[in-house]
Amino acid sequence: MIRNALPPTDLTLSDFDYDLPEELIAQTPIEPRDASRLMVIHRDTGAREHRLFRDVVDYLHPEDVLVINNTRVIPARIIGCRTHRLQADGELTATEDPSPVELLLLRQRENDVWEALAGPGKRARPGDRLSFGEGLLTASVEGIGEEGCRIVRFTADRASCESVYDALHQLGTMPLPPYIREKLRDPERYQTVYAEHEGSAAAPTAGLHFTPQLLDGIRERGVAVVPVLLHVGLGTFRPVKEERIADHVMHSEYISVSLEAADLINERRAHGGRIIAVGTTSCRTLESAADEAGIVRPIEGETGIFIYPGYRFRATDALITNFHLPKSTLLMLVSAFAGRETVLDAYRDAVQRQYRFFSFGDAMLLV
Repeated sequence: MIRNALPPTDLTLSDFDYDLPEELIAQTPIEPRDASRLMVIHRDTGAREHRLFRDVVDYLHPEDVLVINNTRVIPARIIGCRTHRLQADGELTATEDPSPVELLLLRQRENDVWEALAGPGKRARPGDRLSFGEGLLTASVEGIGEEGCRIVRFTADRASCESVYDALHQLGTMPLPPYIREKLRDPERYQTVYAEHEGSAAAPTAGLHFTPQLLDGIRERGVAVVPVLLHVGLGTFRPVKEERIADHVMHSEYISVSLEAADLINERRAHGGRIIAVGTTSCRTLESAADEAGIVRPIEGETGIFIYPGYRFRATDALITNFHLPKSTLLMLVSAFAGRETVLDAYRDAVQRQYRFFSFGDAMLLV
């Protein structure tokens, strides 16, 4: 498990708040993907430019490395019912309760065991049995983990589907954030064009702006496009509840950096290339894999790294990111990278210029 050890800070949750009119929360994605707006912030001077996302190529140099997170969002939201209930005396009895129970799958622990959020929680207590799709998928609640997450063991009806993943694709829906109220017509618009490895409960949204053509243009410029992996779970979008931000503990998420990726990143950087992280998830993966000298090592495991002002970045030279929720760990990471006042002032500017915010919103390039 990777966790950071940061010096104490007096920063509080309210230090990362800002006013956002509700109408600036993007409800639908822009078409085409790279037509979204791009705010460019030069960290050395604080100067800002306002471009379109497809112009990002103008800020990339030969020998640079664009690090992407090639995770793929699974249809992680499923709705079913409880078939058996654990009684106070420990007996498991059948129930005719028609009330729905919803699970949001967060992370696969092993085989068919997952961490999931349950709503309402009283219908998914340890020992309870759940059914989805009239038995296409059944589940046993085996325990309660961090932050009230349910530990759930799934069983798929092998006569109707090949695996739990197959059942999820038949039954599940895309787990859009609660602030998006519009129905998504094409589920692929909540996937990056390079999404490959299934396992995320939310999209790495900075990557949603890229098109295959834009990536081809970036490669033609001499930039290496290198994939790493972080399966987005509760750690990325869980709200901070502690007023003193240093007291917040990140939920762990699975990461992987291959030997090939690490070698290419290190080689390019040694020859003067910059490492540009696409999104906070790619940044957190890089920083989890880097040693004190900034050398990225191959890694496969869990990270609970929490980056906030005071953190010294080891392997990230530039960052592409969206505009994030107030008081979020994502906003804290961006503030650590570019300075809290610089970032909050840029957010105020974005509000005045009516940028679109959050998952389907516009982007920022911090160089």
